[in-house]
Amino acid sequence: MNSSVLLSITTFTYGLAAFFYFASLIFKKPLTGKLATWTALTGVTVNAAGIILRWMESYRLGIGHAPLSNMYESLVFFSCTIIIIYLVIERRYKTSVIGAVATPLAFLAMAYASLSPNINDRIQPLIPALKSNWLIAHVITCFLGYAAFAIAFGISLMYLFRQRDTEGKIRFLSHFPKSRVLDELTHQMVMFGFLFLSIGIITGSVWANSAWGSYWSWDPKETWSLITWFVYATFLHARMMRGWSGKRIAYLSILGFMAVIFTYFGVNLLPGLHSYGSG
Repeated sequence: MNSSVLLSITTFTYGLAAFFYFASLIFKKPLTGKLATWTALTGVTVNAAGIILRWMESYRLGIGHAPLSNMYESLVFFSCTIIIIYLVIERRYKTSVIGAVATPLAFLAMAYASLSPNINDRIQPLIPALKSNWLIAHVITCFLGYAAFAIAFGISLMYLFRQRDTEGKIRFLSHFPKSRVLDELTHQMVMFGFLFLSIGIITGSVWANSAWGSYWSWDPKETWSLITWFVYATFLHARMMRGWSGKRIAYLSILGFMAVIFTYFGVNLLPGLHSYGSG
């Protein structure tokens, strides 16, 4: 069995986990919730095994490197980090409801990586600019941040849906955590993501200097990373200094994740130093 088979199984498993989490949310059956959790745990285990096996396969091909060098590999890692962070939340807060928004995001990322004709899933040699340990530090920290922002995005959507049903007419929305809990969780996820995004930008600058001789080149991806950083910095400033909460914070969280999506996908359509990652 090779890594491609394992990662294909991961896509199916995340989709099944998302189904179980939705079923648990709607019917509120303990067995369905446990099935969802165990399916997500199985998926992330297979996902991690696929990443490790792909790393080993690259060495067998004589081009050994961490599987973090292109869009396919980074999306696979992104999915893995989403589920890991979510499972920590589930264990800490003793609720499986948030899995209904976390697992679909991981599934969509894996499905896009596996099925998009624009993404190459072959293991290829690194270009000279990528032959640096800073690559590993940069990608891991950035995608830990992106995964936290993705979960914050999902929680923000839950918050807004819950707020629209103030009279409790929609039955399954009553299963959502209280608005106060969702609001605080969004804040915690953004703080976690902002820390790792900041580290990611710093490590990326050091890597850029060693690869291209400049800490900052105003490349499209660098520029949008900075814009994303400012959106979340605004979120934290508004929360801690201005006392913002509720809908305004939820909308800022959603705006921030839209910036993340454009940083990662949109700027790959533009020429720049980071265009290698679009393959």
